[in-house]
Amino acid sequence: MRALVNPGLEPSAVPAPSTDARAFHATLPGYAPTPVRDLPAVAAELGLAAVGLKDEGDRLVLPAFKVLGAAWAVERALREHPGVHTLVAASAGNHGRAVARVAAWRGLACRIYLPARAAPARRAAIEAEGAEVVVLDAGYEEAVARAAADGREHGVLELADVGHGGPADWVTDGYATLFAELDAPRASGEGPRRAPAFDLLLVPAGVGSLAAAAARYGAHTGVTVVAVEPATAACLTASLEAGEPTAVPAPGTCMAGLDCAEISLAAWPSLRAGIAGTVTVTDDEARAAMRELAANGLRVGDCGAAPLAALRALATDPACAALHDAVALGPATRAVLIGTEGVTDPDAYAATIAGAATRTP
Repeated sequence: MRALVNPGLEPSAVPAPSTDARAFHATLPGYAPTPVRDLPAVAAELGLAAVGLKDEGDRLVLPAFKVLGAAWAVERALREHPGVHTLVAASAGNHGRAVARVAAWRGLACRIYLPARAAPARRAAIEAEGAEVVVLDAGYEEAVARAAADGREHGVLELADVGHGGPADWVTDGYATLFAELDAPRASGEGPRRAPAFDLLLVPAGVGSLAAAAARYGAHTGVTVVAVEPATAACLTASLEAGEPTAVPAPGTCMAGLDCAEISLAAWPSLRAGIAGTVTVTDDEARAAMRELAANGLRVGDCGAAPLAALRALATDPACAALHDAVALGPATRAVLIGTEGVTDPDAYAATIAGAATRTP
């Protein structure tokens, strides 16, 4: 399936986005809202009013958005459990590095479980933050299970962006800051906006925590939200179609942070009611979008480039016609793409930009 119109869309049932985390994030050294990069050539080609990319390639000195959720979840956890001495997490790379960085900030030990197909560069980056890295000869779901088992030990906190309750909810709350920044005054001196600058938002889904934060933002601002998934790991698409969380096979994708077989139970209610639909993209399409962004001077990784590939499909592919019409894509549309990561795997990025065929894990 190329695109799905969500049959269960009900924005009034979506909870309001959290406002607690943003003030906390503003106290962190180096915090600043990430920029929205204009893509006027893309807008002109697709016949849209505007296209922007929220560039998360430098978020609190890390090359991905994940630290927003990790930092807030740890802050909340330590308020309730000051005896925590070790953080554990499962990751495909970016979440693990964020958790490791926050552990170092807070003087905590850290252990990160990675699936076997995690890129060596991402493993090295986590180790460089001072964390213990355990690589499993298994997929992401086994890494989640191992981290959960460790989290039952005294003084150990599992910092998950999957599951239900506690840290998983706090991670989603932390991501609300990213979307609140879309409506902040511009650095040029423009006054506060009375309405969002964009009316369509495309966001990578993965296990769904970021997409759930996007759904909450959209439901309470009137912005339409479309989720983007790899064609080989479309667990949100399958779940929306079935009306309940549904696991799918996940044989591998270059979009490592989206290589997920199951949706987060914590995220599911917001996704079910707040996502207008989904678009799936192939690895080749994501890589082509990376090259297009690089030609525009933007260094964006596979997951971050996927929304551009999805927007192109939504605008031009007959398989997306129903969703195209449902979101009223047209000359008045102002779309924002959530570019979730910069360069997190330098060797694979260089090969992609050079046009070389890179192996899907």
